[in-house]
Amino acid sequence: MEKISFVNSNNPTIVLSAFVNFPENFDASQRYPAIVVSHPGGGVKEQTAGTYAAELAQLGFVTIAYDASYQGESGGAPRQLENPHIRTEDVSAVIDHLSTLPYIDPERIGAMGICAGAGYTVNAAIQDRRVKALGTVSAVNIGAMFRNGWDNSVRSIDALPYVEAGSHARTADATGGAIATMPLAPMSEAEAPNEELRQAWEYYHTPRAEYPTAPGFATLRSLNQIITYDAYHMADVYLTQPLQIVAGSVAGSKWMSEDLFDRAAASDKALHVVEGANHMDLYDGAAFVEEAVDVLGAFFRDRLAAATAVEAVAQ
Repeated sequence: MEKISFVNSNNPTIVLSAFVNFPENFDASQRYPAIVVSHPGGGVKEQTAGTYAAELAQLGFVTIAYDASYQGESGGAPRQLENPHIRTEDVSAVIDHLSTLPYIDPERIGAMGICAGAGYTVNAAIQDRRVKALGTVSAVNIGAMFRNGWDNSVRSIDALPYVEAGSHARTADATGGAIATMPLAPMSEAEAPNEELRQAWEYYHTPRAEYPTAPGFATLRSLNQIITYDAYHMADVYLTQPLQIVAGSVAGSKWMSEDLFDRAAASDKALHVVEGANHMDLYDGAAFVEEAVDVLGAFFRDRLAAATAVEAVAQ
């Protein structure tokens, strides 16, 4: 594994921080398939994104787990901005960087993400054809989750007060007040409304997986972009790349994986359900992650190899 940094091609004032993982017996004179791994909202590369990146590298891929702009060890201010449009563009910025590396085959680049990182990766793939194969784990369409609730029980219009709150926060920020923040997961165990979200608190705020650069909150101004964002916008037309979705059978977020499956235009798509797993189990539950990696590894191996074959025939 190598820690790297590079200028964000979408914003040259921001330097992105990342870990690159190499397969066994890596030979820099060869060209390898690559997988971009995007972390959840509020997460960092040292947590579940790093876990999946490391596991997939053992299967023969060069993988990269990175910190989003404004988060982790990447640059940008205000800190903890969770702008979904920027996070989507970050995926393409990472691909831009990979495309400059001599040991990466630009025709064999895949992408995956966990939780909101999965939604951002989907949105990136819809508009960036360099993503040849797409994987998701515990996918969250962050706009739908904030509009409609964890269990899809809230009307979209009822989220209008959140848009107003984000608007007021922007005014407060602009007039010199302290940057207002909001939790992306429960900030205390008492705030968790159910066991699954209690585990989200546990993941980010206890030794289970806490990390100094992952405080678990976002800027309140982010609500303006989040509420009106649809990670799957135009998926029914442009998401034609091979797609492998992984979700837990008892995950409260499972409906967002099912929605992605239903909306994706891809003819080559599959939804793998990990029995007994909830949303958080697929972050770090050893047996659950192993099953997800097995499914994703086989998927990326077959589809990225196929991408090369298709290109060869086309030439």
